[in-house]
Amino acid sequence: MTGERPIGEDDLQAFVDGRLEPSRLQTVKVFLESDPVRAQHVAQEIEQREALRARLAFKAQEPIPARLRVASLVAAQRKPHRFHRPAVAAALAWLALGGMLGAAGGLWWGTRQQQGAEQMIVADSAIAAHRIYVGERLHPVEVPGDQETHLVQWLSRRVGRPLFAPNLTTQGYRLIGGRLLPAGGQAAAMFMYENSGGTRLTLYARSSPGEGETAFRFESQDGISAFSWIDNGLSYVVSARAEREQLLPIAETIYHQFETARGPAKGGL
Repeated sequence: MTGERPIGEDDLQAFVDGRLEPSRLQTVKVFLESDPVRAQHVAQEIEQREALRARLAFKAQEPIPARLRVASLVAAQRKPHRFHRPAVAAALAWLALGGMLGAAGGLWWGTRQQQGAEQMIVADSAIAAHRIYVGERLHPVEVPGDQETHLVQWLSRRVGRPLFAPNLTTQGYRLIGGRLLPAGGQAAAMFMYENSGGTRLTLYARSSPGEGETAFRFESQDGISAFSWIDNGLSYVVSARAEREQLLPIAETIYHQFETARGPAKGGL
């Protein structure tokens, strides 16, 4: 229509999230009817958002940790010397979870433009490392999987956080080893797995001090799919040349194994 602003990515994302203003909704629908390729892409995003919401709904059933309840945060605010920023970040993660399971789903499903700069950098680094090393046949790793104890201890010490190599045998992958990587002045760890068909998968982890917790983010670059998230001061990225639907259950398994290893003291996202 004459005088109306053009349809932008913000309109399309709002359409996907179901939060587009009624006055704009019909205009966007007409636009999508005139652009079948864009319409198909938007339909896929809606389908993927709903799939993620369904898979991550289990988090909504977990009780909010006592330390993150409103009363506890108010009490902490009255004692500035005991007030810690990480608690606020964790509380905001819970609030974001509630939004995700409502109409918008903002934190749990977002475009690359909605990611924090740190998470984008980590994801790019992880995918680049995956692309370089999975093709190596003679030296894909520095320490082989049969030295898993040494590998984990070495990488944990260099990254500065306790790590372990998740067990992915039920997903059909075995650990073939790992290596140390540079990460902007600090160290990053990479564990590599392989299935019976020769497909390789990598788990990248590096310290992210000061970064709040996030849920899964997905992106694909030149056929390589990746899920990334930040939890307990660590950024994780699992990458493989696989479809989103194939990679998501593996990312969930890795997430749950780290949760279990940390024990009940963690208290949720």
